[in-house]
Amino acid sequence: MEKIGLVKEPSFENRICFLPKELKRLTQEFDLDFFVEFGFGDDLDIPDTDFEKVGAKILTRETILNESDYILSINDLSDTVVDEKHNTRIGIFNMFYYPERIEKFLNKNTTVYSLDLLPRTTLAQSMDVLSSMASLAGYKAVLKATSYYNGAIPMFTTAAGTLNPAKVLVLGAGVAGLQAIATAKRLGAIVEAFDVRKSAGEEVRSLGAKFVEVEGAQDAKDAGGYAVAQTEQYLKRQKEVIHNRIQNADIVICTANIPGKKAPLLVEKTAIEAMKPGSVIVDMAAEQGGNCEMSRAGQILQHNQVTIIGDSNLSRGVPQAASQLLSTNYYNFLKYVLHATKDGDVLLEKSKVIDKGILTNPVLINKLELA
Repeated sequence: MEKIGLVKEPSFENRICFLPKELKRLTQEFDLDFFVEFGFGDDLDIPDTDFEKVGAKILTRETILNESDYILSINDLSDTVVDEKHNTRIGIFNMFYYPERIEKFLNKNTTVYSLDLLPRTTLAQSMDVLSSMASLAGYKAVLKATSYYNGAIPMFTTAAGTLNPAKVLVLGAGVAGLQAIATAKRLGAIVEAFDVRKSAGEEVRSLGAKFVEVEGAQDAKDAGGYAVAQTEQYLKRQKEVIHNRIQNADIVICTANIPGKKAPLLVEKTAIEAMKPGSVIVDMAAEQGGNCEMSRAGQILQHNQVTIIGDSNLSRGVPQAASQLLSTNYYNFLKYVLHATKDGDVLLEKSKVIDKGILTNPVLINKLELA
């Protein structure tokens, strides 16, 4: 009987990766024991009894870490010790950008799955934690910007005069950017969006926004829908175009990121100083260096009367919704792994992480890369 362990996240995290609903579904499909740490769902007001009702055992953290075959978490559990007992860790480690998070697993009898590395294939869509969280983050980015913006978002026509709608510029039209566009449009803003990928233009226009294009961008078919690094010549033209557009923007939402690398710099200090007083920038790429030169991860700053919000974890602002999506993603991934193991249809290969020299443990690939 496999033992699945759920332990509390670090103090900065208010989301959880597994809810009672998915726990119940998994135990109905497999012969499993679920171990849940005391107070696991406290941040979401989910009592321990809700997990007990669906068959989980409420245990101490130490017992769970020592006894579980699978340990599930969102963040890297820095307080855990990796011993010789084999177990499997499942989480969102962003190990390309933070390789030190995985160093403790090197040459250990541990299998590690970092769900942010899932291939973008049809089979893996239901497990895609990045898309789930990016969608919520794009929505929350606009709402957070409106709380700091000192004007009105939609047009208002009153007896005292007319207020023009706010102008929103979205940099990056991936999952987060498209959700930001949709949210800003629903609020009544005039929206423009920029992305290096020409393929994003159709999606941007379908949401009623204007697509800002800079000629000469490089695109990669194997980039999984992400942006890729660009030439210096293109970056220079790009910054000029953004500088011209940003002068008229009231709100700027920065979402551009390249997995495992420093985020592209799109908004320089000179561009910020050209913005109107009272404008707002939300930099969702702040954790990986930021799209905005002045942004700092986890900080809200003021420069030249412009508010700059550096926040790469905006989905934590809607923890209940985020936990519902994460729980479904983790359930689908764990179900797939358990089915593959149960049926013996397992393809053990070295993952892309191993090829990069970061991880030496075998990782289950199966059909995820083949779909």
